Amino acid sequence: MSTAAPSLHSIRPCLEGAIPAIMATCDPDGTPNVAYISQVVYVDAAHVALSFQFFNKTRQNILRNPRASVLVLDPLTAHFYRLHLLYERTEDSGPVFESMRAQLAGIASHSGMAEVFELKGADIYAVEHIESVAGEGLPAPAPRAGLLHTLRLCSESIARCTGLDELLQGALQGLQHKLGIQHAMVLMLDASAQQLYTVASCGYATSGVGSEIRLGQGVIGMAARERTPVRISHMTHAALYSHAIRESMDAHAAPDAPPLRGMDIPYPGLPEPHSQVAVPLLSAGRLLGVLFAESPEDMRFGFEDEDLLVAIAGQLAAAIDLLQAAPDAPEPLPTPTAAPPVSGSALRVRHFAANDSVFINDDYLIKGVAGAIVWKLLRDHQHTGRVDFTNRELRLDPALRLPDVADNLEARLLLLQRRLQENCPHIHIEKTGRGRFRLCVLRPVVLEDA
Repeated sequence: MSTAAPSLHSIRPCLEGAIPAIMATCDPDGTPNVAYISQVVYVDAAHVALSFQFFNKTRQNILRNPRASVLVLDPLTAHFYRLHLLYERTEDSGPVFESMRAQLAGIASHSGMAEVFELKGADIYAVEHIESVAGEGLPAPAPRAGLLHTLRLCSESIARCTGLDELLQGALQGLQHKLGIQHAMVLMLDASAQQLYTVASCGYATSGVGSEIRLGQGVIGMAARERTPVRISHMTHAALYSHAIRESMDAHAAPDAPPLRGMDIPYPGLPEPHSQVAVPLLSAGRLLGVLFAESPEDMRFGFEDEDLLVAIAGQLAAAIDLLQAAPDAPEPLPTPTAAPPVSGSALRVRHFAANDSVFINDDYLIKGVAGAIVWKLLRDHQHTGRVDFTNRELRLDPALRLPDVADNLEARLLLLQRRLQENCPHIHIEKTGRGRFRLCVLRPVVLEDA
């Protein structure tokens, strides 16, 4: 009795890139050539994409003789499969190309080999036949059950949230408790600065709130820049983010410029991640940020995990967009309460107008729009004694230079609130209702505008 040939979907674990594939081609006179290929990617039930990085013998053969065979290995069962392929076309744009390029660039950004890893194209092949290679293997792991129900639970948790802080924490807790993802973070986009900043995290020794990543930097930055999920399942070294530019700027800064070295908030990621997945937060075609997860284990995130995270990220982005687009009309004023007593030594708060960075007793707190906000609040409090403020007045204040579209004000306030909690407990912000918050200052403050 003959056994049906395996389907491309059934061997998707072989297409995760954990173990390089071996590709065989022939030139027109029948001379064979065998080479390793860095990416064999699932496109659909009948096609795969192979990475085109070098114009080598393999490439020359394919352009003359479009048939090839590729040997792939299931990393879980150690079973080999041979794919018989027919070359159809090369794509240098579109979702398949961008996803492959982002993954290669994410790896390259950690290793300093961007030129070596540069993707020239995604070669699309029709899969004519899949052959199971005879040999002993390991038992296949039991299929994962209840994934759709898990997605439902996460979705319901997100749908119940009524505030940004609750939403972000709820989403991360859902990843931890329902998906077993212990290390994750949410980053929001600062479009004017072309970088992302961390607003929430879980599973790390330090929260890293306020840490920044440029578009195109690492797995997170590539997912944001290309607006496509990036998943790496077999990282073998630490993700290193160079500080050379920051050090160079510090060394050549003008005497009256704000200090820069202390403004580098440590990125909270794992020191040696072996699996990472970054999913862009997109709403109505706009990039809002990135949902990122990682693990010290190899092969922790498969294609099913990516599918789940893309679905969760879509709802999370829509919820963020909805909360930030809510009307600014604040709730009625809260019942006045006595201001807490002010005592102790004075806090020296220094503001640098060049980039709106704020330091408290020479320790860096925040910069950018969030820095301009806390400086405005402290000045108003000192000059008039005010403690109650509204989101609406912040949006209308031209000195804060909020962008006209997608200002992310709620995310910036949340970032400021958490930075104060972690670095200056004597000053904090409390939400008092929709569109309202209160500034609490527990020690005398001396303001210096540099």
